[in-house]
Order: sequence, then C-alpha cells, then structure tokens
Amino acid sequence: MSRSLHLVPAAVLLTTALTLSVSGCDGGSEGGSGGSGGGSARGAAGVGDPYFPKAGNGGYDVTHYGLTLAWEPDDSDDEDAASGRLTGKAVITARATQDLDAFDLDLTGLDVSKVVVGGREAATGREGQELTVRPRERIGEGETFEVTVEYSGRPRTVTDPDGSEEGWLPTADGALALGEPTGTMAWFPGSHHPSDKASYDLAVTVPKGLTAVSNGELRSERTDGGRTTFVWRTAEPMASHAATLAIGRYEVTRSTTPDGLPVYVAVDPAQAAKSRAVLARLPEVLEWAEYNFGPYSFSSTGAIVDRPEDSDYALETQNRPVFPGAPDTATFVHEIAHQWFGDSVTPKTWQDMWLNEGFATYAEWLWQEDEGGKSAEETFTELYEHGEGRYEDLWDYPPGKPSGADTISDTPVYQRGAMVVHLIRKAVGDDAFYDIVQGWAAEHRHGNASTSDFTAYVERQAPDTDFDEIWDDWLYGEGKPELP
Repeated sequence: MSRSLHLVPAAVLLTTALTLSVSGCDGGSEGGSGGSGGGSARGAAGVGDPYFPKAGNGGYDVTHYGLTLAWEPDDSDDEDAASGRLTGKAVITARATQDLDAFDLDLTGLDVSKVVVGGREAATGREGQELTVRPRERIGEGETFEVTVEYSGRPRTVTDPDGSEEGWLPTADGALALGEPTGTMAWFPGSHHPSDKASYDLAVTVPKGLTAVSNGELRSERTDGGRTTFVWRTAEPMASHAATLAIGRYEVTRSTTPDGLPVYVAVDPAQAAKSRAVLARLPEVLEWAEYNFGPYSFSSTGAIVDRPEDSDYALETQNRPVFPGAPDTATFVHEIAHQWFGDSVTPKTWQDMWLNEGFATYAEWLWQEDEGGKSAEETFTELYEHGEGRYEDLWDYPPGKPSGADTISDTPVYQRGAMVVHLIRKAVGDDAFYDIVQGWAAEHRHGNASTSDFTAYVERQAPDTDFDEIWDDWLYGEGKPELP
C-alpha cells in the first residue's frame, strides 16, 4: 500500500447467490447451537488477530470463492444510493478444521435472503460484521462443504481505524472495491483475514459501455441485452484484502512482456496521457524486481488507474495494483514490489504489516540506487539524521509492533521497516542479502509468514551474524535507536 492512492466503487446492483465450499481453517470454538451429536461446536467469530480480532473466522479454511455479481447504478437523489445496488452469488470451497454446528462469515451492510449449506437451507443470524450460519447437520472435522449465500443491497464504504476509506467506493462513473485491511466484507461474505487465502472465479455483469476489472485473467467478455458480463479467474491463492473490482469507463490495453507474461492495464481516460510513461515501464520494473527478488509468482500482470478523487492511496491488489491518478515511478515500483512482499508472501496477522511495507519501501530505495540516484545507505543516513523533519511520527513505535489498529499503515511500519531491511543488508553483505531476500520469497511463495518466521529464517541463512541489536532495538525497540 502507498498512502497516496485508494479506489472508490460506484453504484452497484447485485442479485446473486453466494455459494461457499468451506474447508479447514484454524480457529477455536465457542458457544453455539444447532447440529447433531453430543455438545455444540461453533467456529470462532474471528481468528484473534491482535489488531482486528473479529477479522476472519475460526473452524474452517476457504480454498475457493466463486462469485457471480451484478451491479446497477442508482439514479435516486438519496446520498446512500451513490454506491448503486449489488446482487451476487459466490461459490466457495473449504474444509472444516473442527466439528461445526455453526460458523461465521464476515459481511457488513448487505441484506442476506437465503443461505444454503450442502444443498439444504440453513438458519442464520446477524450481529455486526458476523453472519452466523447454522447448517441442518453437523459438519465433521476434515469435511469439505459448500455454502450458498444470496444477498443484495447498496454496498458500504468502510472507514478504517486510521480514518482512511475502503470497502465499496463510489466513483464518478462506477465503483471501486478495495479491501485492506477489512473492506472486502462490504461486497461479499467470506473469511476476510490475510491468513485465509483462496483462488477466485468472479463473473460481474454491468451496464453496456462500462468495464469491470478484477484480479487474475479475463476469461470472457459477453454483451447481451444492454449488459456486459466480464469473467475473471485468479488461480493463485489470494488473501481477500488483495481482491479488487473496478467498474467504470476505462481505456484498456492488452499486451505481453518480453517473457510472454500477459499484461492487462485499465486507465480512466482522464488519466491516460499522464499515466502513459510510467505504465510503459511495467516490463522493465518487473524484470528489475525479478532480478532482485526472484521469479514473479503470478500468471499475469497489469494495473488499474482511476481518478485522484476516487481514493487517497494506491493499493497492491494482487497482480493488478490500483492507483488513484497517474502514479509516479516510486509509487509504481512500491506496488509492484508488493507482488512479492504482501501478495505472494502474505502476513499471518496485521501485526506483521512491516514485512509488506518495509520491503516495498526498501524497493524504492534500491530502484533509486540502481537508477543512479542516492544510494540506499545515503537514504538510510538522511532518514536517521533528519527524518523527524519529514515524518513527525518516525520514532513513535517500532515497526514490528504498531501501537494499534490505527497505526499499522503509519510511517514507522514503512520507513523504519525499510531501515531494518537495510541493516540486515549491511550486516551480511550484498551477496548474502539478496540470497536471503530471494530465498525468503521462494520459501513462502503463495503462503503466509510472520515476523518471527522472518527473523528465524534470516538467522538460519546467516548463522555467524549477530542480529540481536537489529531485532531488539530497530524492529521491536521503542524510541530512536543508536546506530550499530
């Protein structure tokens, strides 16, 4: 993420059924009702994230979302109608990690008309962001099951603890769905925590003349009766906060990189001229990133560029990052680097956010160094000596332990996170550093990892180096550390 861009979705009508096949996800049990057999077993209403405890759900692990959505703008003068109306169907595949008489899905705002589990209608309840589902029969541990949720309504914009907006963002000509950290629950039900990654099939029907852009590859595009359906597929595992849906009028460019990787770029016409030069460097930036970080992990690439007023930050939506307005080169490099650090290697909890942002920020430093600008060492020194002048909160808390949910996207996570990465490089030397970075990305490809996983990995790769000062003072220490 870069705190300069955010996507805004517009009016949407969704009348679809959401079918979920749920499989084994970690989570404890808590009181519940329904089902058969001795005692009640309910999946936890949240995975216990240290900053967003209700995010995700216990008792099952989603492996696939099949979403069928329809969106219509709403011409009403009601301000609440700006998001349009949405209806949808999702097919999710998952496996129970415990016996389940009841389990939760994360969903906010939208009206649920019917839920089916294993072909039979299930009882439901709503409280806050939790949609509780009680199937007719107990689901046994290890069992794969399907859930179908039919829902509709006007999707909401979600305001984060830090005041930024995500979820469903109305735009001048459509809508933009952004999910980090909790906004995805505004447009489809699911287990919305980074630790629960899945593949996706997404079919979106919109009025003719509009384009619907999402992650992965466009499988088909068909117009019938004044409406166009776009079908997207994301085969690689994706955390739901990295999913996106952009609806509007776009100039679409399809091409391939010199290595044959498909490229799909959608740009708001008002931003096309200003974006052209930076977007043309996409193959070059990808080649540079692969040289430094290892092989690219996805089967296509691209970008979405909306208008600056649609969002106030850029976001590393998987394989196709979103930008509010024409990006500068540094922001572009930052979001492409996230395809390794954040999208392929995804944090286990939101406390591990620095593993995303520290590496993506350090990628900016490396790009500048390789382009003949300041070296990463010069950037580090300038930040250490004068950083408070630009970032008042630079030393407010350590990157490895943000002070709360409202600070996981603040300066220490980005800039101090990058400083930690640079200190590792200085401690081990360039050859060992790039071996560590590429090995880390390869070992956790398409998976999840925590800060403790990372520090243990670094220590295994450089057993003769003492990292205690880096971890204790720079990663977890309070205040401004002394230089090593």
